[in-house]
Amino acid sequence: MGKRTPLYDTHARAGAKLVDFAGWDMPIHYGSQLEEHFRVRRDAGMFDVSHMLAVDLIGGEAAAFLGRLLANDVAKLKSAGRALYSCMLNPAGGVIDDLIVYFFGPSHYRLVVNAGTAEKDLAWMARQLADSELELQLTPRHDLAMIAVQGPQARERLWQAYPGTREASSVLAPFNAAFDGDWLIARTGYTGEDGFELALPTEQAADVWAQLAAAGVAPCGLGCRDTLRLEAGMNLYGQDMDETVTPLESGLAWTVALADARDFVGKAALLKQKPTRQLLGLVLSERGVLRAHQQVATEQGPGEITSGSYSPVLEQGIALARLPAGVATGDVVRVDIRGKLHAARVVKPPFVRNGKAMI
Repeated sequence: MGKRTPLYDTHARAGAKLVDFAGWDMPIHYGSQLEEHFRVRRDAGMFDVSHMLAVDLIGGEAAAFLGRLLANDVAKLKSAGRALYSCMLNPAGGVIDDLIVYFFGPSHYRLVVNAGTAEKDLAWMARQLADSELELQLTPRHDLAMIAVQGPQARERLWQAYPGTREASSVLAPFNAAFDGDWLIARTGYTGEDGFELALPTEQAADVWAQLAAAGVAPCGLGCRDTLRLEAGMNLYGQDMDETVTPLESGLAWTVALADARDFVGKAALLKQKPTRQLLGLVLSERGVLRAHQQVATEQGPGEITSGSYSPVLEQGIALARLPAGVATGDVVRVDIRGKLHAARVVKPPFVRNGKAMI
C-alpha cells in the first residue's frame, strides 16, 4: 500500500482507478481519461496534487540562500505572491528537481516540489542550508492539501463554489498567488489552461472537493494530467530531465539566469557546457502513438523520445524528444515504433495552449 493523500477515500468512493505514482496511491482516471482531458480543455476539471510537497523557508537571509540554491533568480520576485519556475541543480548541472517558488516577503518563501523527489529535495536543501551557516527555518508543510482547478471556466467555477474567494483571486495575473484566510490561491497550473492551484488545510480538502464537484468541476486523474501537460509542452521530471542532463539540453535554458554575477550550484558546469542535444517536439506524420524511449533517427545522429502520447486535441501522436543539436524545426525524422520507422515532423512546443492547436 502506498502513501495516501487526504482525498484518497474520496477518490475510492467515486470509483476512481487508483495506481501507484511515486509511492502514492493516486487516481489515474474516473472512467474516461479522454472525457476528463476535454473537460479541462473546454470547461473545468480538478486534480488532487496533494502528493506534491510545499516547503516554507523563513528567515532574513532566505533570498541569499535561494540565490545559491536555484538556477533561476529569486531577485526577480518583487511583489508579494509572485511565483517563479526554476530548476534546482547539482554541481554537475544536472536537474535535482524542477519546482515553483513563491515570494511572500523578504523573509518568507514557499517552494513546491515534486512528489517523487520530495525526500531527496529536502535532504539536499537541508545539506545546503547547513553548509551555508545561514539562520533559516525550513518547514515541510505536511498539513496542507493541494487541489488544482484547471480549464477555461475554472476560475468562475471556483467563485461559484466559494464566492468569498473572488475578491482575493480575481485580480491575480498568471504566476501570482494570494492568501485568502488559510488558503493560498495561485494562478498556476500544469495543463496549458487557465485556473488555480489551491493550498489549504488537509482537514478541509474533502469538503472543498465536494463543493467544487457540485459547482460543475469534473474530478480528473493523473492520466489526463499527463496528456494535458504534454500537449502544453511542459516537462515531466524523471522523463524529460533528471540528474543526468542539464536544463540547457532539456528545453529549460530560459529558466537559468547565467548572465548575472550571482553564483549558484551548477553554474560553473553550465558555463563550460557546449550542448550537443536539445529538447524539441515531434508530431507523428502517420498513424500510431509515440512513447518514451523510442529511438529517433535524424541526419545529425540518433535521438530518443522522452515523453510521448496521443494528442486528443490534434488527433495525432506527439512527443518531446532529446535530439542532436543540429536538428531544426520543420525537419522530418524517423521514429522506431516496434521495429518500423515512421516519419515525424520536428516542431517547437507547445502543441496546444488554451485549447487551441499551436502547430
